[in-house]
Amino acid sequence: MKTVQLHPWPPGQPPSPAYCGEDARASILATYGLDALEDDPELSEITTFAANLCNAPIALVSLVERERQRFLARAGLEESETPRPTSFCAHAMLEPEPMVIKDAKDDDRFSTNPLVTGHPYIRFYAGSPLISHEGAPLGSLCVIDTEPREEGLTPLQMEGLQVLAASVMRRLRHRRENLEQLAVIAESEKKFRLVADSIPDIAWSTDIHGEPVFCNRRFFEFTGHKPGDLSADMFQNYWLPEERDHWLEDWQKTFEAGEPYEAEYKFRRNDGRYVWMLSRALPLHDANGEITGWFGTLTDIDDAHRQKEERELLAGELAHRIKNIFSVISGLISLRSRGDEKLETFGQELTAAIRSLGRAQDFVRPLDSEKSDELVALLDILMAPYQDGAGKRVALAGDRVEVGPRAATPLALIFHELATNAAKYGALSEADGRVTIAIERTDDCVTIAWQEHGGPPVHEPSSLGFGSRLIDMATRNQLGGSLDKQWDADGLAVSITLPLERIGA
Repeated sequence: MKTVQLHPWPPGQPPSPAYCGEDARASILATYGLDALEDDPELSEITTFAANLCNAPIALVSLVERERQRFLARAGLEESETPRPTSFCAHAMLEPEPMVIKDAKDDDRFSTNPLVTGHPYIRFYAGSPLISHEGAPLGSLCVIDTEPREEGLTPLQMEGLQVLAASVMRRLRHRRENLEQLAVIAESEKKFRLVADSIPDIAWSTDIHGEPVFCNRRFFEFTGHKPGDLSADMFQNYWLPEERDHWLEDWQKTFEAGEPYEAEYKFRRNDGRYVWMLSRALPLHDANGEITGWFGTLTDIDDAHRQKEERELLAGELAHRIKNIFSVISGLISLRSRGDEKLETFGQELTAAIRSLGRAQDFVRPLDSEKSDELVALLDILMAPYQDGAGKRVALAGDRVEVGPRAATPLALIFHELATNAAKYGALSEADGRVTIAIERTDDCVTIAWQEHGGPPVHEPSSLGFGSRLIDMATRNQLGGSLDKQWDADGLAVSITLPLERIGA
């Protein structure tokens, strides 16, 4: 409902039909929703008080329409309306001040009026005009007596009638504003439904208790559910039966905690097939932060899920073949170097390096999709051959850092060389020797600190060997990082700083 914007009266002039036609006045009257105001309790209290204030047997809130005058509230009169041609209020509403008729029989306008010559036998009338904020005359608040009153109304009664008329208009304005607000809400809801029905996802909302109040058209199309049949347990009916209790418990925890929700599960389609869906839900809050309901979506991800499974299957097959290639290469190296003293040691070292690359390959192309892709997990895999039974020789700790597939291979080479060197010449060559690896993450980089303890005395070499050059190239060239080595009395200390954007690639 739109507000009628009319300003038909010149400033300072009383309302008059000369400035407002009946069509415009009828449009303004329609904005008040008068049907809902008939016998309104608040207006009834006003008419009762007006009758008592003016010592009158009858008091009315009268709205003058095109063909009739309607009594929204009345005291002392049974009728709810009378024809407009007999209306006193049609005259009173055009006056700038309350209209007072001391004796209707002496007034040429009303002396032959059926309401004067017949029931209810009006002799005295006083009506205060009811004017809309646009200036349109609507009707009047009036008091009626069956006896003439030469004295009219007292000043107090006259003022009281005007104050009560203003109260009537406040009630009418409140009703009109409510209707306008409801119209805005209805229009907003209409637009929301149009948007919600146009998206490919299922959209829904619930009240504060979790009872569904809305599902878009996509839900009913997707599930075949009967339109309009909303119930608290209707979503449960479309979950896999064997998973229903799990997801119900999961949702209940989220509902009680008032936190956003996200999960992937299988959901029954209208053809009976269960497909993968991504479920998201958010709590809705009022201005005070209190939850007023929930809004959520269900997105069909079945094709994406199937493609992911196919990619994982292909990745697993590739990983298996790469491992086989590593095994063949390691076997050829062992076969070629066996029995040759010059090549045997080198062959063993090269085979160990290839095994490290194989472990890195397992890390970035896991057959088990639940394996971690964190740096500490990769280092744990690489250090596994050097641990004792209790796993205490190499201690790992630090911040969470994700490792991408490109970074895993150079990291494997770096820490394989450090571990091999420690096993030959450093802390891991001694029974009581040990190594600590600490990971510290900052905003844009990660520092990995390698510290050996309890090994033989170490000294800075006079020249870089193959392993040291390999570590340096992998750190600086492949990972874009920096490297610092310290030959402490307690053992070798290496600090490697890498950009996060490179290690996560």
